[in-house]
Amino acid sequence: MKSDKRVLLGMSGGTDSSVAAMRLQEAGYEVTGVTFRFYEAGDEIGYLEDARALALKLGMKHIAYDARELFRSRIIRYFVEEYLRGRTPVPCTVCNNELKWALLAKIADEKGIYWISTGHYVRKVLSGGKYYIAPAADKDKDQTFFLWGLKQDILRRMLLPMGDITKNEARSYAAERGFGQVAAKKDSIGVCFCPLDYRSFLKREVPETLLPGKGRFVDEKGDFLGWHEGYPFYTVGQRRGLGIHLNKAVFVKETRVETNEVVLAPLSSLYKQEMWLGEWNLVDNSRVLGADEVIVKIRYRKQANHCKVSLTVEGLLHVRLLEPLESIAPGQAAAFYDESGLLLGGGIIL
Repeated sequence: MKSDKRVLLGMSGGTDSSVAAMRLQEAGYEVTGVTFRFYEAGDEIGYLEDARALALKLGMKHIAYDARELFRSRIIRYFVEEYLRGRTPVPCTVCNNELKWALLAKIADEKGIYWISTGHYVRKVLSGGKYYIAPAADKDKDQTFFLWGLKQDILRRMLLPMGDITKNEARSYAAERGFGQVAAKKDSIGVCFCPLDYRSFLKREVPETLLPGKGRFVDEKGDFLGWHEGYPFYTVGQRRGLGIHLNKAVFVKETRVETNEVVLAPLSSLYKQEMWLGEWNLVDNSRVLGADEVIVKIRYRKQANHCKVSLTVEGLLHVRLLEPLESIAPGQAAAFYDESGLLLGGGIIL
């Protein structure tokens, strides 16, 4: 079945997946495009029309798959509930690891197609008999951080045509083939369903009676500093938008759900040298748990740090950092890499 030259490609209507379609075709694959309807503001379906138009122009089959109820029940509900628990969610990671690639595999199976693909800027390599996600040629667009939860049943089927080119090269590639509109598309920014301000999104999604209302800003000793709008609207490491003016720079160190308090502290108080991860996934346990040290990143585009990882009796990953990191936020993801950049796995910070 692996010799099958058919591939199911997730198409968003943007530059990356559009160029991925062209590159797969030029590599000899019969491409079927699928556009997931995950979330739509009002009646905005321009992305779907763009994907359909491109598929038609390329002579591809195209499927529109309505996953809005699934997306709402799994991703939006998770997003809201994490903030109400005083945690900072990672919806793009959860969507990739639990929804997007799983749906691609499901639909491909129904169509009798082996290969699945997207426009992600990552590569895939085989090492020690297992497949790993590896960094893309374009370091500024590298998306490995979001894919640490994928397992071998998905990894072995992935085709990643954007991993060896840069975004500028992708735009040129489209323009040279007469797809100027594809080349000129703007990059998407932020979370797809609330790209600008998650606070206003929460206020729309959560009934006012379920929001905690006004609460207390306190310092590390518990002394009152001022009033805030409610703990869900603040995240660990936040400095801007606090709505409080003190004679020194302060950051959110902790949110306390039980008392609706937000602890403010100087940046120096936000550094930690250890963390624990749940819901973890490792490609090969021995390459992380058996290693003297690995590299960890706790946020997309955040500087990497070396660490030592061990398994606790409770089944959690204990991460001991060689150097302290600031703003380690519960709910966020941590991803592990080796020195060559191979993605070894990751988990959710507790």
